[in-house]
Amino acid sequence: MNTHPPAPLARQSLIPLAAVLAALPALAVRLAAQSASEPVQLDEIMVTATRTPMPLSALGSSVDFISGEELARQQVSSLRGALGGLPGLPLFASGAAGATTSLFLRGANSNQTLFLVDGLRLNDPNTDYAVFLGGAGVSVSDSIEIARGPQSTLYGGEAVGGVVAVRTLKGEGAPSERVAIEGGSFGTVQGTISAQGVRDAWAYNVTVQDGRTQNQRPNNAFTGTSYAARLDRRVSGQLTIGATLRGFIGKYGSPGDRFTNDPDNQEREQNHLATMFAEYTVSPAWSGRVILGGQNRRFVSENPTPGLPTQVTVVTNRRGMLDWQNTVALGEQHRLTAGLTAERNRTRNNGFGDINKQESLLAFFAQDEWTPADHVFLTAGLRSDDHDTFGRATTGRATAAWLPVPGRVKLRASYGTAFRSPSFLDLYGQSTYYQGNPHLQPEHARGWDTGVDVYLPQHRGTVSATWFDTRYHDLIVYDFSVFPGTTANVDQARTRGLELSARERLRGSWETRVAYTYLEADNLTQHTRLLRRPRHMFSADVWRELGHGFSVGAGVARVAKRQDVDALTFAIIDAKDYTVARLYAAWALNARVTVKARVENLFDTHYEEVSGYPALGAGVFAGIEARY
Repeated sequence: MNTHPPAPLARQSLIPLAAVLAALPALAVRLAAQSASEPVQLDEIMVTATRTPMPLSALGSSVDFISGEELARQQVSSLRGALGGLPGLPLFASGAAGATTSLFLRGANSNQTLFLVDGLRLNDPNTDYAVFLGGAGVSVSDSIEIARGPQSTLYGGEAVGGVVAVRTLKGEGAPSERVAIEGGSFGTVQGTISAQGVRDAWAYNVTVQDGRTQNQRPNNAFTGTSYAARLDRRVSGQLTIGATLRGFIGKYGSPGDRFTNDPDNQEREQNHLATMFAEYTVSPAWSGRVILGGQNRRFVSENPTPGLPTQVTVVTNRRGMLDWQNTVALGEQHRLTAGLTAERNRTRNNGFGDINKQESLLAFFAQDEWTPADHVFLTAGLRSDDHDTFGRATTGRATAAWLPVPGRVKLRASYGTAFRSPSFLDLYGQSTYYQGNPHLQPEHARGWDTGVDVYLPQHRGTVSATWFDTRYHDLIVYDFSVFPGTTANVDQARTRGLELSARERLRGSWETRVAYTYLEADNLTQHTRLLRRPRHMFSADVWRELGHGFSVGAGVARVAKRQDVDALTFAIIDAKDYTVARLYAAWALNARVTVKARVENLFDTHYEEVSGYPALGAGVFAGIEARY
């Protein structure tokens, strides 16, 4: 990557930022001590950070959670939109709605973040998440958890920057249904049908979302269907079985960059994931979960050229997975979680590299959650992944959380290692000008973070600050200075920065979410800044219940100080900063019917998340939702 080194002023700014972070714990304690309210027991439960249900107050990891109800309130119906406002998650799309989208979690490469869907890995080095992230929908039936920092100890390869886990919620309460339809600018029409509830020993949750839009450029239409379903059966007090099914089917007119304007290229994606699971309790101290899952993905790119045969690239990915874990309480202080993951995947790609390979994986992991004293929570874990392609990778992770003021302040820290497997293209690809390197080793990383969380009284919200630092080595690079070109483990990199976030809720009448990330991301081998990693990211969303069924909200996002590759000259450029705002409102006509409206890109900002790919201008949308 040929980028310019960061300015000296940016390096110097790390000193005051670190000083501010170091002062936050003492400030938090003083603020908490000033509160006149009684301490409140926190009850938010997270799963991804430890693989077991854990109160947020006991976690030493930096985590985030987005509920389906929050997404519905913000009128966000895409996975890309759901993740866009969180700290440390820069997302950049190569085009408009439906375009491939990359995530640089804490500055990690776009292929170094792991997506989990209902416990099943969505991506690996050969299976791309970019189309799914760019087009898939989310709904009130979903929940999203983000665990930042190296997470390979629990989830294996690709969990370098962290893990994004999307889950279909278990159905609850009396059966109910929702129907929603929306239309607006750019020829957009979208509809959603969902149903959930409990009947006797069965619980169900089903959502289907279908939509289409023309976007703004020629040959840029997008049609997409997303679906998610979960079925649970309580067999006894000790055993529950169930199944999940989630998928995305999309078609995208891909005109390329604005200098190319390809009038014909089309991309199609089908990505289906299914699991069967069983959750069991052997005794009050012993519980477990087993998941059997599979994935079937097919991506097709058609690129007609006048006078020549149409170039068709087809990529298929198939995966089978078994994941089994058991959790045993060893007295009052220790809880041990251990298990195994077995995978077999196959990739066929008739494009560059001519890939037709398969890989098997067997991994064992163990984690101890230790409470040595009141309000002190420690975890430590190890994992060994054995691939039949490149070999074995061993990773570890440890976290600590301490509540100096229980229910008000948490100090936390974590350290972990992670890896990313070389892809089949890296190892075995063959073409006239390229030959893979079967001796490649996986990319490795080690990272730490430390932070503080201040919990506002009466469950009103949280204020958080985190400093993180991650080092990368053995990064895989392409070398076309030799013939044929090949790959090698060469580069080293470092990402570090500060994440600030605040969230406040006032009993359904007011909700605010604010996030800011300062990021330094450098290639240490080439002494350049990593591309598409903004030094500054800020986002905010404010929602207010006005009474008489009316509510209104507004959001804003700013991205500043990043570098990119010019789509015309291929030179490294300082990409243009941008600020984008949105406005949304709703009117509940009665308990069952709500009318909604929103404006995206409120001030019609002209900007490009990726150089050469213009984002959409201002758009107005309106819809109606009925609940039964």
